[in-house]
Amino acid sequence: MEEFSDIKLSRREFVMAGAASVSAVAVPAGAATPSTQRTTASMTPMAANVSFVVNGQPRSLQLDTRTTLLDALREHLHLTGTKKGCDHGQCGACTVIVDGRRINACLTLAVMHEGAKVTTVEGLGTPTRMHPMQVAFVKHDGYQCGYCTPGQICSAVAVLDEIRAGIPSHVSPDLNARPHASPGEIRERMSGNICRCGAYSNILEAITEVAGSQS
Repeated sequence: MEEFSDIKLSRREFVMAGAASVSAVAVPAGAATPSTQRTTASMTPMAANVSFVVNGQPRSLQLDTRTTLLDALREHLHLTGTKKGCDHGQCGACTVIVDGRRINACLTLAVMHEGAKVTTVEGLGTPTRMHPMQVAFVKHDGYQCGYCTPGQICSAVAVLDEIRAGIPSHVSPDLNARPHASPGEIRERMSGNICRCGAYSNILEAITEVAGSQS
């Protein structure tokens, strides 16, 4: 006992030490405490029903609320034309058109688009009846590996819609005037779609041709 003779505990320290030892004995190993029960409950995935129109067809899905629109399209509806590139909204490979506006499908949750109209590259045209933008991309070799092409085409279609609607960009010289499909305007508006193969000049030619046919 001599080796403990120099240890002195205040009354407060003694009571706290006793309470801690009682708690350790009272709680069986592996037993769930209120805090662990709350943590477990918060980790349980929540599901929700989502209904929207995809490429003209009504679709209904039951999804984990954390499912992105990109994963809903690819993994649940098997529309694999929309690509998963960076999955961080930086490459544009996942671009789709939602209610007439282009978005990065990897950055938005599917449950946020209840009742929306979603168009993917599959909804723009078919191999036997292609969209004019798809025809132009083939004509001008607006691709090499082709991985970014679906996002490029969806974005290009939306870009021309934006210009026709009079929506200015950062390079529009006059915000009050209707923009034109100039090379500068097209490059600026397409800057969010990355082509690792570097087919930018061909992509520009394809979009310019379609813009000219629509003017």
